[in-house]
Amino acid sequence: MSVLEVFQYADREVRTVPVDGEVWFVLADICGVLGVANVGNVAARLDEADIRQTDISSGGQRRAVTIVSESGMYEVVIRSDKPEARGFRWWVTHEVIPAIRRTGTYTVETPEQLMARAVVQAQEIIATRDQQIAELEPRAEAWDEIADAGTDYAVRDVAPMLSRAGIETGPQRLFETLHELKWIYRGEKQRWTPYARAVDAGYLKVRAMPPYRDRDTGDLKPSAPQVRITPKGIERLRVQLGAGVLTP
Repeated sequence: MSVLEVFQYADREVRTVPVDGEVWFVLADICGVLGVANVGNVAARLDEADIRQTDISSGGQRRAVTIVSESGMYEVVIRSDKPEARGFRWWVTHEVIPAIRRTGTYTVETPEQLMARAVVQAQEIIATRDQQIAELEPRAEAWDEIADAGTDYAVRDVAPMLSRAGIETGPQRLFETLHELKWIYRGEKQRWTPYARAVDAGYLKVRAMPPYRDRDTGDLKPSAPQVRITPKGIERLRVQLGAGVLTP
């Protein structure tokens, strides 16, 4: 049975369990925060690597619940158009995850501490609001440009995009990152090949390349297909790797 740790977000409980040293979230609790009624529909859209069943003790009873990984939680929040999504994601990324990784636990604050912190945060938000708006609007327009391009990109072209968004990477390192995320693997002749689930999720595409001419014989030879990253895949990478908003 998994060890349960309960966090308090506003007036709702968010239960988590550790899995292989990483924090996993009870999907029903995330959906509750976001105001999503059909948990089953949300679960069906997630990658199988980001979701699993576990037993927890709740109310003196042993219950089976669906839990999602950190990346699975981000996927749920990204897809949500609820106004609560942004605040919840900020709370997880800026408070819960850093605290867990730093100390192995998350300390729930008293109502008085929560109120004091909320006042400070509100003052900071008001003080920097105009500057944030000025910075975010052009960046959002830049991302819209990429997303609306209706095309896909070679890995060598995506690497500088991510670098400008705050992720230090290059083409080779990005290929290794995609391998670590289980988007691609070494296939025939050690060529990078996409996993079907990454293609089905809309993160990657495979594009046939024109033949090339052999230097020695002059004959035309077939080129290996090229792995391409879609705008959806770029945004997924930006979120998973913790970068800012993309700029073209």
